[in-house]
Amino acid sequence: MSKKVVIIGGGIIGLCSAYYLQKEGHEVTVVDKSDFSSGASHVNAGIITPSHIISLAAPGMINKGLKWMFNSSSPLSIKPRLDLDFLKWSLLFKKASTNKKVEQSIPIIKDINLFSKELYESMKASGDFDFFYQDKGLLMYYKTDKAGEEEWNVGKRAIKEGLKVENLTKEEVKKLEPNCNLNIKGAVYYHSDAHMTPNEFIPQLKSYLEKKGVTFLSNEEVLDIYILNDKVTSIKTNKQTLLADEYVLATGAWTQNIAKKLQLNIPVQAGKGYRINVNKNTGITIPAILMEAKVAVTPMNGFTRFAGTMEIGDLNHKININRVKTIAKAGKQYYDGLIINQEDINNADCGLRPCSPDGLPYIGRLSKTKNITVATGHAMMGWSLGSATGKLVSEIISNKKTSLNLEPFNPERFN
Repeated sequence: MSKKVVIIGGGIIGLCSAYYLQKEGHEVTVVDKSDFSSGASHVNAGIITPSHIISLAAPGMINKGLKWMFNSSSPLSIKPRLDLDFLKWSLLFKKASTNKKVEQSIPIIKDINLFSKELYESMKASGDFDFFYQDKGLLMYYKTDKAGEEEWNVGKRAIKEGLKVENLTKEEVKKLEPNCNLNIKGAVYYHSDAHMTPNEFIPQLKSYLEKKGVTFLSNEEVLDIYILNDKVTSIKTNKQTLLADEYVLATGAWTQNIAKKLQLNIPVQAGKGYRINVNKNTGITIPAILMEAKVAVTPMNGFTRFAGTMEIGDLNHKININRVKTIAKAGKQYYDGLIINQEDINNADCGLRPCSPDGLPYIGRLSKTKNITVATGHAMMGWSLGSATGKLVSEIISNKKTSLNLEPFNPERFN
């Protein structure tokens, strides 16, 4: 049965939800307070990451964040503030940061990433798009034995999960990246990962959806959500009132504020990340993580992107130039001879990732408000999990059996 669906949020999650919903024959409207050309979905590293089996809420992460708190060039920063939502989130993050919880989440994170990768490949194979997609894996470069050992322990755990992982010497890496002068000891190579060019894919997807009759409402902010009995009856924006049968909350870092309009607690904090695009030929052909610096490097269509930092703080897009410079410096430390000039640094951008306290996204229906589906909280895996989340949202709204067990992603798990 065809339904009228309004999706709040026009990032990768909202657009992928629209893609699978229109395929099921639903009438879809996507509303966003931006013009669909900015945000975390446009500035991320574009990597599909089955390798990232350890959630953000790993043991010791809080201590690292506190240790680096006042260091404006650190890879992780948790800005303490007298804000009740932040304090509650921090407490939940601490509770989730146990070996047992991280271990429980490993197969869940791996399965949804692999499912997402399959779906992106199907989109590519459909012939409806012409987007850049390469399946070359991910190299975790390390400079110290300590970082190498830590990552190889993760690699061995990933092998147990059925992923192909190798521990490479510097010489073996050189054969894979002959045009890079790498200043490393070695790399852990995950063969499972792929990569794309986000600011190429998103416009293609939006254009395809417009042709298929999906309505896009840009620069339109949701001000209120009206509920009668156990259903949302309408949503009020700064321009109009929207009526639908079903609503999808794909509101990213702004979720907690929107959820309050539903008298609901969905803990999300904004994790700011930065990116630098380098248009010169860098010789880099395989995506990498510069381990000690926590910087991602992705060869995209026509340029190389350096992305990094996790700055958990307020909802703003202020650029901390020290963090940008740190990313550029890290690139030069790992790739001898790499040129990142002042213009590249000046053109840096940032985006806000929606971080849940336990490192798992929120995907699912609400128990009290029957016609809302939540799809948010993906932290650093929003791009990777975009297609899987969109597919799951369409299955929920179409009343189909979902491709994955949604229990671990329950949006009310902290209520």
